[in-house]
Order: sequence, then structure tokens, then C-alpha cells
Amino acid sequence: MFDSSVWQMVGKGILETLYMTLFSSLLAYIVGIPLGIILVVTDKQGIRPFITLNKILGVIVNLIRSVPFIILLIAVTPITRALLGTSLGPTATVVSLFFASAPYIARLVESSMKEVDYGVIEAAKSMGASTMQIITRVMIPEAMPALLVGSAIAVTTILGYSAMAGVIGGGGLGDIAIRYGYHRNETDVTLITVVVLVLIVQVFQEIGMKMSRLSDKRN
Repeated sequence: MFDSSVWQMVGKGILETLYMTLFSSLLAYIVGIPLGIILVVTDKQGIRPFITLNKILGVIVNLIRSVPFIILLIAVTPITRALLGTSLGPTATVVSLFFASAPYIARLVESSMKEVDYGVIEAAKSMGASTMQIITRVMIPEAMPALLVGSAIAVTTILGYSAMAGVIGGGGLGDIAIRYGYHRNETDVTLITVVVLVLIVQVFQEIGMKMSRLSDKRN
């Protein structure tokens, strides 16, 4: 049905998409996890309330999250050029994906950790556990199943963002779909990219759910 050049192009697109998605997810989690923890800990019902800091961080997170990705993609172009010397290609797209994803992940982490039974936290405090011990030995382990489910959601969302980056030459499957499927009206190429993206999403979702079940101490 297709010659080898098409499959080579799709194969390259898959690798670029995985690179953008996984690398930006890693960077976003490096920032998003501490940020989410701070939002939980400094909440008025947290273990170390700091309302001013909590509100400032909350406003920043909400402002960035409220910007549609396609607009954010264009807005951070000057930063991308300053860092990499270009705004095109998969690596440049990672920068935009990071800015879009870190606040989103922070909220996912915050939501997951707020599901932890406060009685367990109180028990740890009564035994003299420090704030860091409560975070690392109680809150994170107890929230791990929810965190892993959230990671599957986050990665698939970032995957969708990476496809949108094809609008400005970001590379990956989204770029192929736009350049060939849309501009050249090659609907069969579009169909291939859609099918591949759906399969990748299913794989990520299955891995996330499987890891969540394995980490759930109730099972």
C-alpha cells in the first residue's frame, strides 16, 4: 500500500514523538512534583500552612494552565530560540511542552496527595516525624497509586500537545499529519498517524494503570 519511504518517515515520526513526550514529561515531573508537594504542604489544611506562598504559586500555576497550548507554543518561541538557537524541531518543542506540562503535573500531584487519609498523617506527626519524613515516608507512598494513574494521564496529554506542535514544524507524527495529510491532502498518511498515536496512547495508559495496581497496597 505504501512504499518504504513512507514507513521510514512514520518510523522517524514515532521516535521523535516518543522523544518529545518522554523527555518533556521527565523535565516537567522534575519541577511538577516538588511544586505539587509545596502546594499541598503550604495549604491552609497542610502540615506547614503558608497561605501567601500557596496563593502566589497557585496563581502562577493557574495562569500558565489557562493558556491554550497552541498559544503558549508561540509565546515561548523567543525563550526557545534563546536557549537552542532555533524554534523548530523536536528538541525545541520539548521546551514548549515543559512549560505547558509542569503546572499541569503540579496540579495532578497536588490532587493525588490530597487524597491521602489525614489520619495517617496525624499518626506520623504524633510519633514525632519531621515534615520531610511525613512527605517522603507517608504522603508519597500512600499517594503512589493515584500518582501513577496521574502520570499516565499526564503523558498522554503531553503526547497530544506534541502532535499540535506540528503546526509550527515541531516534528513527530503531528508534523507528518499536517505536512502530508493536511497540506498535501494525503488522507491515508493522516490515517496512519492517527492510528499510531492511538496505539501509543493505549500503551502508555496500560503501563500507567498496571504500575498503579502493582503499587496499591490494598491489592
